[in-house]
Amino acid sequence: MNSQRLVDVFLLAENRLLREALLRILAKKGDMRVVGAHPYSAAVHDDIIAKMPAIVVMDSSGLAPSNAGLLAALQSSIPGVRIVMVDMEADENTFLKAVREGAVGYVLKDASAAEVAATIGAVVAGEAVCPPTLSSALFRFASQQPDQAPVLWGAELGLSRREQQLVHLLRQGLTNKEIAAQLHLSEQTVKNHVHNIMRKVGASDRLSAVRRCEIERLRTEATGS
Repeated sequence: MNSQRLVDVFLLAENRLLREALLRILAKKGDMRVVGAHPYSAAVHDDIIAKMPAIVVMDSSGLAPSNAGLLAALQSSIPGVRIVMVDMEADENTFLKAVREGAVGYVLKDASAAEVAATIGAVVAGEAVCPPTLSSALFRFASQQPDQAPVLWGAELGLSRREQQLVHLLRQGLTNKEIAAQLHLSEQTVKNHVHNIMRKVGASDRLSAVRRCEIERLRTEATGS
């Protein structure tokens, strides 16, 4: 019996033909399960949250003014969810808007079915994917950002500087593998740090540990102690 855990995917696209095409593509992948396929509506946000998918695949309508804040709302409500934009224009401003709002996969209109499937599969594996033609825009954008130290959480609970760094990355929904790559550590070392963080703050899981650090930081700021 195949005990592989399926990755839940939600499809969000205005065009019915696009939704059906995406369904056919993902039906061929044995490691994914489509838990919803709908056009945009006032109720779709609640439907997606109820399904708690790991991946949300959406078209360019997700960036339209009428859906402002949708990506942020999904990421806030579903910790670790990954957004893949499909059927997109090769426009730098649109691409950068998608990246700023949290998309980690970006597929152009002229992409083949195999390219769409490969992008979704790569995002499932923890990668971020964009067309080579737009990668230079991402480098330029990054080079123009001012250096800014991240706000670290957990000092009030006795976490070390390294553990505070991990809490900051856990808040972003990153996996152990992704954190290990960012901090140039082994994945096992990251697992050990996460275990120590949960033990120190008295939490049973990663999300609870992050929330505990946030609450303590806000309490400290409010009381000035």
